[in-house]
Amino acid sequence: MPSFLRFLPSHIFAALFATFLASFRTRAALQLEILALRHQLSVLHRSVKRPKLNPTDRLLWAWLSQTWAEWRSSLVIVKPETVIAWHRKGFRLFWTWRIRHGKTGRPVVSKETRDLIRKLSRENPLWGAPRIHGELLRLGIGIGETSVGKYMARPRNSPSQTWRTFLDNHVKTMVSVDFFTVPTIRFQVLYVFLVLAHDRRRIIHFNVTAHPTAKWTAQQLGEAFPFDRSLRHLLRDRDGIFGSEFRKAVKAMGIEEVLSVPRSPWQSPYVERVIGTIRRECLDHVIVFNETSLYRHLKSFVTYYNFSLTHLSLDRDAPESRPVQMADAGRIVEIPQVAAIGIRALKDAATRRHAAHAHPHLVWAQLASGLVEDV
Repeated sequence: MPSFLRFLPSHIFAALFATFLASFRTRAALQLEILALRHQLSVLHRSVKRPKLNPTDRLLWAWLSQTWAEWRSSLVIVKPETVIAWHRKGFRLFWTWRIRHGKTGRPVVSKETRDLIRKLSRENPLWGAPRIHGELLRLGIGIGETSVGKYMARPRNSPSQTWRTFLDNHVKTMVSVDFFTVPTIRFQVLYVFLVLAHDRRRIIHFNVTAHPTAKWTAQQLGEAFPFDRSLRHLLRDRDGIFGSEFRKAVKAMGIEEVLSVPRSPWQSPYVERVIGTIRRECLDHVIVFNETSLYRHLKSFVTYYNFSLTHLSLDRDAPESRPVQMADAGRIVEIPQVAAIGIRALKDAATRRHAAHAHPHLVWAQLASGLVEDV
């Protein structure tokens, strides 16, 4: 059956047949019939608020609106604007059908390419669509610049580097300074000033005092960098100990201060982690009597930290790089560090756990045991 006949229902045929028969009737009979039909339409219009029309009815009136100039005068059941909306909707459906069954539009961008565009835009917030488009063309990915702009990640805030990016970009020319407190056996509070280099996590300088002042802190900075002019950035918090004298000394050395946000220790992660290591592996296992006692403990631990303690971020190496010694270089011997006495390098895991439980303050002394050649 043809699609046209399948599309038109029986009442459309009835209307067409009645129109054909009306051509054989007199003009008076036609006018009376028109009057009767209009009266019935007005009654239905008063009785039904919204008549139900199927797609065929809409198609008929959309066709009449394009072929009959006086179609508005005979329209009663709906408004003329509704018929115009039907025509526009049919126009859209027609072109949608033609696009789907005809020539295709733009080629589909693969999921891998879309993910790559989003990754490039997130990791390079200053890059626009032309720059990313150029990088994709260099990679052999054929795509339009408009499509690149469509799939770019949209940042919520203005593009700015994070603290992690800032630290990575200036790691070789940056140090962190900070204070931490240590109570003595007589409940006196001592202050420890620490200077840490970011490149190799080295503790460059430290000192202990019971009365920290801005002038004393500035003097410590001069002792830490007497001739070094490669330092460009100094990261610190907003503690009141860093007064005007300290700021003047930093400015005179040509160093730029980078202040962290108040109550944000995560913005100084390296020095905060070192302070935690000093507490866990040294100060939590000793009793501090006075400034001299604390300075002696810290000096021993700083030597161990810089030359023996390995770091994950340094590929299991120490801040002052340790040479790799093969197992056939000789037998393993003990090198006591930090603690007053050392323990032998234990090969048995169970015995090592027992020793660690019995002497927790000597665990790092056992870990500090190195491989040396037995001459």
